[in-house]
Amino acid sequence: MSKLDKKKAQAKIKQLREAIEFHNYRYYVLDDPEVPDAEYDRLMRELQALEAQYPELVTPDSPTQRVGGEPLEGFEEVQHLVPMLSLENAFDEAEVQAFDKRIHDRLKMDGDIEYVAEPKLDGLAISLLYEAGKLVRAATRGDGRVGENVTQNARTIRSIPLHLQGKDFPQRLEVRGEVYLPKAGFIKLNQAQEKKGEKLFANPRNAAAGSLRQLDPKITATRPLEMYCYSLGLAEGAALPDTHFKILQKLKQWGLRVSPEIKSVNGVAGCLEYFAMMENKREQLPYEIDGVVFKVNQIALQEKLGFVSRAPRWAIAHKFPAEEAVTKLLAVDFQVGRTGALTPVARLEPVFVGGATVSNATLHNMDEIKRKDIQIGDTVIIRRAGDVIPEVVSAIPSKRPKNAQQIKLPGRCPVCNSEVVQLEGEAIARCSGGLYCPAQRKEAIKHFASRKAMDIEGLGDKLVDQLVEIGLIEHVDDLYKLNVKQLAELERMGEKSAENLIAALEKSKQTTLAKFIYALGIREVGEATAEALAMHFHSLENIMQANEEALIEVPDVGPIVAGHIYSFFRQPHNLEVIKSLQQAGIHWDESEKPAGDLPLAGNTYVLTGTLESMSRDQAKEKLQKLGAKVTGSVSSKTTAVIAGEKAGSKLTKAEKLGVTVLDETALMRLLKQ
Repeated sequence: MSKLDKKKAQAKIKQLREAIEFHNYRYYVLDDPEVPDAEYDRLMRELQALEAQYPELVTPDSPTQRVGGEPLEGFEEVQHLVPMLSLENAFDEAEVQAFDKRIHDRLKMDGDIEYVAEPKLDGLAISLLYEAGKLVRAATRGDGRVGENVTQNARTIRSIPLHLQGKDFPQRLEVRGEVYLPKAGFIKLNQAQEKKGEKLFANPRNAAAGSLRQLDPKITATRPLEMYCYSLGLAEGAALPDTHFKILQKLKQWGLRVSPEIKSVNGVAGCLEYFAMMENKREQLPYEIDGVVFKVNQIALQEKLGFVSRAPRWAIAHKFPAEEAVTKLLAVDFQVGRTGALTPVARLEPVFVGGATVSNATLHNMDEIKRKDIQIGDTVIIRRAGDVIPEVVSAIPSKRPKNAQQIKLPGRCPVCNSEVVQLEGEAIARCSGGLYCPAQRKEAIKHFASRKAMDIEGLGDKLVDQLVEIGLIEHVDDLYKLNVKQLAELERMGEKSAENLIAALEKSKQTTLAKFIYALGIREVGEATAEALAMHFHSLENIMQANEEALIEVPDVGPIVAGHIYSFFRQPHNLEVIKSLQQAGIHWDESEKPAGDLPLAGNTYVLTGTLESMSRDQAKEKLQKLGAKVTGSVSSKTTAVIAGEKAGSKLTKAEKLGVTVLDETALMRLLKQ
């Protein structure tokens, strides 16, 4: 083609990009292409040719850049703007009916409730963030609060728009959805893997997750990944419809792909009818699903229902029946998790189930083993649902051999030989060597160094992993034995970074009793409980010597938490580490007043919005030092809500409940007491 002048080329490039994005919308979102593939290819080739002539006009959001950028060294962490919560599961009709009844009871409503029913795709959850209509970030779900930045890889997925359609979209929009690999794409991918002599993927979900998390985006670009959006995370700067179903249709108008299988249904009968329909249709779908999801349609009702733990009360996943097989239980090992939980793991005669060969399966805990009456040597039924860890469902008593053996919980940790404890009323047994046990050491060190604990700046997760793996640190007290020379020799460290870390370690030695208790990582002792313990006992020695009866007298400490605290301070290994930390120079002021003598004792505050003079965490710490309790939710018992700039729903709720609202000036007066 003849070379256009730059101004004309710029206009033509803009026109071509808009045309290609429009045709992507017609093809992926509406499933109604307006032009044949050949015409689409011609437009793409023309754009590529112009961008080759004028490389300075190439932008990261051009359709030609979906092939992927340079390989990454690793994925950076992303803090989700709004947590990506899990869903509770239902496995039969009775559990769906119980869910519907809970909704009715909580709302005090009669008659059918309208739900949105949608297929539960078997892929990888992802969050997409658009600003001014442009895709600026994509992140995996991770632990729900922190995920991995996979923006470069997400750009290679053609069903993810790089620009939103229309003009009425929010200035800032975050949507959630599922990245998946269609069945046909999965077959082709495994055929290609086989030709190259490489390992085959077990199922489409594994293939999708592995493809999206490739450090080289060019590899992701070769995988036929697709995405459906199923919910809204955040919308700023635009009015939204009042139902979940209408919001999904709005997302579709903005160019985001929404499953055509999503329906609005009435009542629990409509939910069960949809489930049966999708179960029958499952094999004909071009992608894998492992169940369906039901969500209360009215947004106002969703807000009224709220959340419990890590899941919304207004939604549930109704899972399809799992696949099962029969095999023999050969032995049982006990694995120690990062929190010290001992999990019995069944070693099995290998059996093919749920699309994979299974030789290990979880037995959950000792209570489950007793309830199911499972013994070593039994013939057992194994269940594997989708990509969920296989489990032993039950034994077949009629096939039990005479030499079958009872499964026994070890008295000592199989990793560090610390005492195994199982508190009354708890199903899970745990290793008590929290600060000492190698199975827990990485997580113990990461928690110890975290901002709300010892706040050791520069000691990130990857550095902790490296320090442990090369043997420089075994336990948290070893951090204070490090020197600049050792650190400077580490990969990607350098002398200046090493000096900064040593300085941060030195700075962390001056702390508070509450932060130190929290840093120890005692089971179920969070910031508020650690603060309450410090306020109540005034010294570490008093806490360490307290019996369970004395611990229960502390606000926020019940019998289970008291048991965790008491057990933690009875373990010699933990006491050795604490003594070593104090000898290293960690100290705090133990002259705090008793909690009841502090000026804000008995008051409860909620912080919302952005403060100018300090962060919310700093404000929280100052209020707590004055004896106040700081919580994350507003209730009629809240003393006051402290509202900064851009305060949100908490301020609205406070006004509805008639709770006092204080501005930043009032907060500063409060802190001067």
